[in-house]
Amino acid sequence: MQEINPMKKKTLSGLFWSMADLISNQGIQFIIQIVLARLLLPEHFGLIAMMTVLIAISTSIIDCGFTQGLVREKDSSQEDYSTVFYFNFFMASILYFIIFISSNAIGVFFREPELAPILKILALVLIIDSFGIIQRVILIKNVDFKTQTKINLIAGVASGILALICAVRGYGVWSLVIKTISMQLIQTVLLWLFNKWIPSFVFNIKSFKRLFGFGSKLLVSGLIDTAYNNIYFILIGRLYSSSQLGYYTNAVKLRDVASQSITASIQRVTYPVLSGIQDDEEKLKIGFRKVMKTTLFIFFPIMLGLAAIANPLIPLIYGDKWVTSILYFQLLCIAGMLYPLHAINLNILQVKGRSDLFLLVEIIKKTLLTLLIIMSIWNGSGIIGLIWSAIVNSFVSLLLNTYFSSKVISYPVKEQMKDLAPGFIISIAMGGITFLSGMVLPGNDLVTLACQIIIGIVFYVIASKLAKIEEFDTIYEMIVPLIKRIRHKKYSIADKAN
Repeated sequence: MQEINPMKKKTLSGLFWSMADLISNQGIQFIIQIVLARLLLPEHFGLIAMMTVLIAISTSIIDCGFTQGLVREKDSSQEDYSTVFYFNFFMASILYFIIFISSNAIGVFFREPELAPILKILALVLIIDSFGIIQRVILIKNVDFKTQTKINLIAGVASGILALICAVRGYGVWSLVIKTISMQLIQTVLLWLFNKWIPSFVFNIKSFKRLFGFGSKLLVSGLIDTAYNNIYFILIGRLYSSSQLGYYTNAVKLRDVASQSITASIQRVTYPVLSGIQDDEEKLKIGFRKVMKTTLFIFFPIMLGLAAIANPLIPLIYGDKWVTSILYFQLLCIAGMLYPLHAINLNILQVKGRSDLFLLVEIIKKTLLTLLIIMSIWNGSGIIGLIWSAIVNSFVSLLLNTYFSSKVISYPVKEQMKDLAPGFIISIAMGGITFLSGMVLPGNDLVTLACQIIIGIVFYVIASKLAKIEEFDTIYEMIVPLIKRIRHKKYSIADKAN
């Protein structure tokens, strides 16, 4: 056990700052989102969501899997970094030009003429982002999430304030456009200021071929994954009104405050750490298993708890005009509760260099989702049916991911399911009790929400302790030293000030 302490220390430090990024930056973004939701209309959010898939797919093409390739390599040279930098900028410029000349046709497809001028401006984020990709890769390789937290926090606050000013002045949907562009621009500028890396005037063909050999399969799987992650925005935007898409979009964003953000935090920390021990099978399995179980212990109760408190939560934070989002949000939380487990299993395939299996898994999962979506549209079950398709696909995908990850690491599917079962059962029980308590508790939304949260937390802690869930003690052992460290730094700063 003493052997894995350096890895544990590095992971804990990365997780601490990654979670600090989540709590600070995402927390601030969430507050800004709440205010914007009260100032703007659902259709404003719907219009932006229609363009999300285009920007997301373009970003995947620009990256071409090179980011993961650079992070995975133990020793990347200046030539490697410079080669990828120039390629990213070239691809970003080409894709911006394509989007620019296609913007009118895209507006016609969605039956929203207003989309064309918005898309021409919003797509500038592709070029802006290409300038900061390598700086971010270097920070990830060094597990330096402290610097990333500072950058994201500053950019999030500044762009949020700018968006709120624009919304108050009546800029409507352009407030959201300005927020997106200004945040990306500030992040890129700060990445250059905090990270002193500068590209050399070189483009190495050998570096390109080596990195593209690994990244090309990830590019295809990334494109498939990105397209399907955003396909609901296309379908809802094309088949339904921009208002309906707006309700769905804000339900997704509220879910993603916990779901995607925590998943990204875990994924970006564990990938470089596990990559560093990829050749030691025993250490890799121990680290992988620990991450899986601890993630489930934290994540499942959060997602099921959010679904349980949705009835008072959404009207309280967004206002009564967003009540339609409640059921969308509850189902999306169920669909998203497995996201970190998907990410961790797929991380193992990348760590072991099996981008071929990574691609195969993505093709199988997306084929299944396509069939489920077609059945949903055929049955005329509307947006609710589409979300149920995502739920079914998510649970089946977990079995697929664990099956293929077990091929490269000695951690069989049966053993993984056995490890996950106790926390899963307790989380479901907690969610059910929390939801039922909300139905019988008197009072306004704020009182009901507070009581539900307290009931859920108390039940989960007691049940975990009685069931002797080892992750409960693990989390406790992680949190206490971090709190002591923060308090020590606080007092040290105070002493110096005096």
